[in-house]
Amino acid sequence: MDWLNKRALIIGAGLSGQAAVRKLQKLGAEVFLTDSKSAEQLAGIEDIRLGTKHLLLGGMPEFAEINPELIVLSPGVSPKLPLVQEGLSRNVTLWSEVELAMHDCPALCVGVTGTNGKTTTTTLIGELAKLTGKPTVVAGNIGVALSGQVNSLGDDSIVVAELSSFQLEFVDKLHVHIGVLLNLTPDHLDRHGTLENYLEAKAQIFKNQTPMDLAILNWDDPLVRDLGSKLKSQVIYFSPTTFLQDGISLWHDDIVYAVKEKRTMIPIISRKNLQLRGSHNLENVMAAAAAARAFGLSWTEISEGLARFKGVEHRQEVVGSFAGVLFVNDSKGTNTDAATKALLAFDEPLVLIAGGKNKGLDFHEFMKVVRKRVKSLVLLGQAAGEMEQAAKDEGVERIIRVATFEEGVEKAISEAVPGDVVLLSPACTSWDMFKNYEQRGELFKELVRRHYREPIQK
Repeated sequence: MDWLNKRALIIGAGLSGQAAVRKLQKLGAEVFLTDSKSAEQLAGIEDIRLGTKHLLLGGMPEFAEINPELIVLSPGVSPKLPLVQEGLSRNVTLWSEVELAMHDCPALCVGVTGTNGKTTTTTLIGELAKLTGKPTVVAGNIGVALSGQVNSLGDDSIVVAELSSFQLEFVDKLHVHIGVLLNLTPDHLDRHGTLENYLEAKAQIFKNQTPMDLAILNWDDPLVRDLGSKLKSQVIYFSPTTFLQDGISLWHDDIVYAVKEKRTMIPIISRKNLQLRGSHNLENVMAAAAAARAFGLSWTEISEGLARFKGVEHRQEVVGSFAGVLFVNDSKGTNTDAATKALLAFDEPLVLIAGGKNKGLDFHEFMKVVRKRVKSLVLLGQAAGEMEQAAKDEGVERIIRVATFEEGVEKAISEAVPGDVVLLSPACTSWDMFKNYEQRGELFKELVRRHYREPIQK
């Protein structure tokens, strides 16, 4: 599509929005960038300021001021925004930044979505893709905007993209050759309204697939499994709990690939040889193995790549063991399902730091797991009161409310004894106290290390 001299409006001036501006400027469009935040609140905006004369910050313009022919929506911007709604009513083309990035990119595209495990799986597939020797880009919701990474790629390249439901809401021509849907549990209901709407957004990853493409689906998730019969692409299922005669699953302690028609079962790797901890990570490994096989790696290459992979930062990341206590940073556990999986990954007594900003989720089922697995629960942030009530309702005994994140870490340290694990897995977003979950995780690590560097006060 030719955007030369066309008027394009980018809404949201974060990393995605800034990358979209640069992409459209290269395509010759007249680009407008707007954000309700001021320039002082936006990192990197000065570089954009030098390159565009249409920078509208600190509020939203009227549609008639711009009359765009294209609107590009950053992931954090609600489509209910009046500016967006007016564009839709006028049949203006509405894209996500991901759509813009990939619309003219000839590379093989691997897209990964789901409620939990996206970043781990995307990173792992990216590491496996590099073993092919082909130029590989890993970007998207993982923290690197796609638009700034894919411009020079050819048809011998591989793009591995983490795709959120926000990025998939307005799929137009986005073609994902290998699509992964890991799981689906209630999340972002404050934006999507219902679980059905949330599933519909996630399923957009398969919208433009053909019979030559591949969909990788979680057999254990009924909503995900049922999608398989509705897709045009080939489908491969994975399951860490049920042996599949067709697909990737567990046979005793081995992850295996079975093909019923050929009566074959190929061992991929023993779970004992994986460095990733927790049964939920088997989903991520199985999905990654299926994707890697689809883009050409041998099972031996896949096995070796899986065995080397240590995980990603802020996802059950081991900070260290201090005074006999293990500290684990799972700041990316921003919903109850992710935090539940983190709790179930440990057999040791747990001191849990949780709380932040809720995304419209109920905490009662989560607190049933907390009651069984956690010896001390430290709560903070906007959702602390709501979480405390749910914890009391479910019989959690040791609940500690704190006012600041720093106080929460100190309380958790004081609650722990040798043999315990102090786990940051908030079950909430970070947006009430931090810019993002990375900032929250970095502060946790810094506070833990600082505590043990300094003499303990008697």
